[in-house]
Amino acid sequence: MVVVIFRSRLRDDAGPEYGPTADRMLELARGMPGFISFRHFKADDGERVSIVEFEDEKTMAAWRRHPEHIQAQKRGQEAFYSEYHIQVLTPVRAYSFRHEAQSATRQIKHLR
Repeated sequence: MVVVIFRSRLRDDAGPEYGPTADRMLELARGMPGFISFRHFKADDGERVSIVEFEDEKTMAAWRRHPEHIQAQKRGQEAFYSEYHIQVLTPVRAYSFRHEAQSATRQIKHLR
C-alpha cells in the first residue's frame, strides 16, 4: 500500500472553479485501478488534509500522470492553492481496533 498525504491551504481568491475541479479529481481517482480510499479533513486554521491510499507505487504513479490530474495540478498552482505539501509513504505496520457489542478486537498487521 502507498499513502499520499496532501496538506494544503486555499487562496482567498480560489473562486468557484475549485469545488467542481476537486470533485472531478476525486471522481477520476476513485475510477483508477489500485485506488483504495480517500479521506479529507479541514482544520480550524484553514489547513486542509487529504489522505489517499493506493495499492502500490505503480497505481499511484498512474494517477499522478493522468492527463486531467496534471491539468488540475497546474490550475491548482495558478489559482487555487497558497501552498501545499505532499508526502508519499509506505506504511511499516498498521493497527486497528473495533469495539463490538460482545467483544473488542485488535489487529496488528506488519506490512514489511
